[in-house]
Amino acid sequence: MIEDRVKTSLISVLGERVEFDVPMSRHTSLRIGGPADAMATPATRDELAKTLALCAANAIPTRVLGAGFNVLVSDGGLEGVVLRLKKLRAIERVSEDTISIEAGASHATITRYCVEQGLSGLEFGAGIPGTLGGWLAMNAGIGVREMKDVVRAIEVVDAGGKGCSRVSREDLLFRYRELGGLPEGAVLVRAELAVEPSERAKVQSEIDRLLAHRQATQPTDIPSCGSVFRNPEGDYAGRLIEAAGLKGTRIGDAEISSVHANFIVNHGKATASDVLQLIERARDRVAKEFGIELQTEVQLIGRAPGDAS
Repeated sequence: MIEDRVKTSLISVLGERVEFDVPMSRHTSLRIGGPADAMATPATRDELAKTLALCAANAIPTRVLGAGFNVLVSDGGLEGVVLRLKKLRAIERVSEDTISIEAGASHATITRYCVEQGLSGLEFGAGIPGTLGGWLAMNAGIGVREMKDVVRAIEVVDAGGKGCSRVSREDLLFRYRELGGLPEGAVLVRAELAVEPSERAKVQSEIDRLLAHRQATQPTDIPSCGSVFRNPEGDYAGRLIEAAGLKGTRIGDAEISSVHANFIVNHGKATASDVLQLIERARDRVAKEFGIELQTEVQLIGRAPGDAS
């Protein structure tokens, strides 16, 4: 829990842009999750730095949350301060083949900008919901193209809000659905991405194609967190789960999607516990039938129900 004096300090920095005991079900794509102690939405980097410094001085944990995809928040909620960077969303063209994007920019905003400016190279992101910060943290991608292929540099606010640092592509460690090489505790606030001049119609056509494919193959009309498991080398998690006979399996209001078996959807009142049970069932069945240990892609975060410490 956050002490009253610290709450007062947070309010002095952020005003109405800090809330307390915030249900995470309102801020995650799966519409699941207990309350966060606090949620802060800084309007500037200076406010972000001051918030980080205040939390560091009081040993309060912080966690950045983008659009709430790729996370499953426990029914017990989150300890500390959840940082939302949605007000840091500026996009600017810095050269013929480079654009600068702040971490809070949404996938829709980024792809729309690229169409308007006639810039190619980021179309693959059209089918990946979330924000730039989330794309980078997960090294998001489809097929053979990932964020690692377009990043030139990133900028972070250092741990404790002590300053900003620029990290070049050569110093970043991109892995499958992971980004390493950042200073410990740093918060990613901006990235420089490679683009190529193109024709607006060509960029729009490719975006339309990817969006149509996503809508045809994924459950886009019902809350989900995105892909639940990482694809094992040489295979697909969805294929394995479906082959194990689990497509459409339901616990409470949580279901292994009948559209794509690597998605778990919420029919309305699913809990994190329901989803976790489905995750374990899929792991166990696939391991028994195919000898493959599925690894989660979705991040499982939060405290156990009833734990207020």
